[in-house]
Amino acid sequence: MTVAADSDSVQCTNGNVEGKASNGLAKTLSEEYYLSRLSVMAKNRTHDEIRSCLHLEQRPGLISMLAGKPHTSTFPFTSLNFTFRDPADPASELPVSLSQEELELGLQYSPTVGIPALVEWCYGLQEIAHGRRKGEGWKLSIGNGSQDLIYKAVTALVNPGDSKHELSERVSGTTPMFQTLQCDIVEVETDAHGIRSDSLRHILENWPASKPKPKVLYTVPYGSNPTGATATLDRRLEVLALAREHEFFILEDDPYHFLYYGPMPRPPSYFALERDQPQTGWVIRFDSLSKVLSSGIRVGFVSGPEVIVQAMNDHSTVANLQPNSLAQVLALSLLSRWGYQGFLEHTAHVAEFYKKKRDAFQAAMLRHLSGIAEWSMPEAGMFMWFKLLIDTDDGAEGDSNSVIRTTALERGVLALPGHRVLSERAEVRIRARVVQPTRGEGRGRGVAEAERGHIGQPTRCIGEFSYVMRGFGQLWF
Repeated sequence: MTVAADSDSVQCTNGNVEGKASNGLAKTLSEEYYLSRLSVMAKNRTHDEIRSCLHLEQRPGLISMLAGKPHTSTFPFTSLNFTFRDPADPASELPVSLSQEELELGLQYSPTVGIPALVEWCYGLQEIAHGRRKGEGWKLSIGNGSQDLIYKAVTALVNPGDSKHELSERVSGTTPMFQTLQCDIVEVETDAHGIRSDSLRHILENWPASKPKPKVLYTVPYGSNPTGATATLDRRLEVLALAREHEFFILEDDPYHFLYYGPMPRPPSYFALERDQPQTGWVIRFDSLSKVLSSGIRVGFVSGPEVIVQAMNDHSTVANLQPNSLAQVLALSLLSRWGYQGFLEHTAHVAEFYKKKRDAFQAAMLRHLSGIAEWSMPEAGMFMWFKLLIDTDDGAEGDSNSVIRTTALERGVLALPGHRVLSERAEVRIRARVVQPTRGEGRGRGVAEAERGHIGQPTRCIGEFSYVMRGFGQLWF
């Protein structure tokens, strides 16, 4: 494998080369290497000649006859006004009226990579949050939510029908992407401290010589969906070392980065850690505004090697052309007025909100599920992953699937049985955005006591489980 320094012509023949380039930056992989790793579909895509020239329309005084844009005067929308919270004082609201220029920008076609001002804002955020600067051999692009971008990254790297094995943590949302491409997904073990790097090393070092090694590892490093686990610094560094050694890309899906509320400082992201490694270019990072601004505006962004991000952009030009212009303008109008400090203040408030809900949920679990369920307390995100201790008459471990789908549902509780995302049957994922309690303890407790007083152990578990869920009113599952 050949790698090239970021800004000079130093060539190395060892992918695990140590040291830095003369400019102080870690060495990056060559364009030729990335091109060789693209899927057949990505290699066969051609550039949209019109969209590839849209950025030239930004030149002052230029008369463009390039694209067939409808005239904005024919659009029926004439103004857009809204309010947003002041991060310094969340109880107060600030009014916003989009200028005519902003409104026209939101109602018109825009570049495939995103509205330039929003792209630049996101570049600045990556420098503040992860210490990665523009011009260090990576590229950023906006998408219709991070899920849109993850799908495009996967199809850019994996060939449909390939007998490829792809590495993944326990996760439900992205599994269908790999299954659609007929990949054999190899599950890497996780625990309360996130992805187990020793499990990953064992898998890779014992990989059959007759099979090609995986191209990608998919991971959610903070508050993982579904386990709620946050990977430790040591494990992240070990995974980065394994990526260089075994040549796989890390798909760092990080929608819960700003929802960290653990007692220790937040560990750096893979994207941040990579800059200080002997070599960069193995991390493709996905950020989302869904959990901190609005899930409905569908705005996310990808940061990664230029060749791979360009392949994703080429996918967009033949699929959805671009991310939603109006959603981008709404996000930009808010973020530009807040500034980075306001954004970080706001996300700190959001993290504290979920921490309080986690604490309330944890207290209810300790009070009512101790001895009949096992769990680890999450340090980030929105998920509580636990195991119901269900025993059958013959002493074997019981199956949570049937009781979750019948008994719990009959009592007004909907949860995700563990078998949907892994083989262990008695584990359950709860997406816990808990609002304030709306039902009295006495009524719920009476139901739980009655259930376990005359029905078997599985129903006792669900009875107590249902009480905890129902006692807090509304939850997301």
